[in-house]
Amino acid sequence: MTEQTHDATERARLLRLATRASVIVALVLIALKSGVWLMSGSVSLLAGLIDSLMDAGASIINLFAVGYALKPADKEHRFGHGKAEALAGLAQSAFITGSAVLVLLQGINRLLHPQPLETAWAGIAVMVFSIVATLGLLAIQQHVIKRTHSTAISADSLHYRSDLILNVSIIAALLLAHFGIQRADALFGLGIAVFIGYGAVRIGLEAIAILMDHELPDDVRAASLAIARAVPDVIDVHDLRTRQSGHHWFMQLHLELPATLTLADAHARGEQVRLAIIERYPQADVLVHKDPA
Repeated sequence: MTEQTHDATERARLLRLATRASVIVALVLIALKSGVWLMSGSVSLLAGLIDSLMDAGASIINLFAVGYALKPADKEHRFGHGKAEALAGLAQSAFITGSAVLVLLQGINRLLHPQPLETAWAGIAVMVFSIVATLGLLAIQQHVIKRTHSTAISADSLHYRSDLILNVSIIAALLLAHFGIQRADALFGLGIAVFIGYGAVRIGLEAIAILMDHELPDDVRAASLAIARAVPDVIDVHDLRTRQSGHHWFMQLHLELPATLTLADAHARGEQVRLAIIERYPQADVLVHKDPA
């Protein structure tokens, strides 16, 4: 097995690990939160339940999208299937936005018509468990993101990180409501809805940037130009174009080379540039065009 094949196999294993762990955690939390919400009627718990439902839906989408994105390039998809991850991120954004609207409406209703909460301590216990489970999942996701740079897993991790704040907020709301401040539950629910909506916008914008072939970050472009210009006989570099598709980066650039170079020498300089950029950014697919200066 070549090193490249081994890396691809390891990446696929890590991505499947992260997506399956996300689905399992979301389903367990849905079961626990559903039972306690039915007993208590808490708006903040409902916010947590809906968020977990959205997590599960998004994670299941990720499970299939990541599997599709891992398929190698074929005749119909010469650049691979990596954009399936960005599509999954966009779907997550829609799911999370829907959850924010539902919680917002329920929070307004409960703010206008406050009701006493029951079984607050059971809700607190469930939220503490949720925090522990989420921390464990985030540890797995961060390890996978560091190794794979997956857009879909990054999006998944983003809203699970927001879940930590959400869970602490729910605990605070349940405690305040338990000690007589009934509207605290609704107010915290409204705040959580706004927070969830903000996260949805961020995820959606990142996914759209990839789907619209947004250029790679400026520091990556600047470093790539510097690497190319450092190769002997390269007079200048222009028309650098970049984009991202899942884990893969695609770069195109034009080299200005002395017109006196032979075709073989010009090709060798172009290959030096290509390999130097790939050494710095292994996930890059680099296409070099040679221009006589």
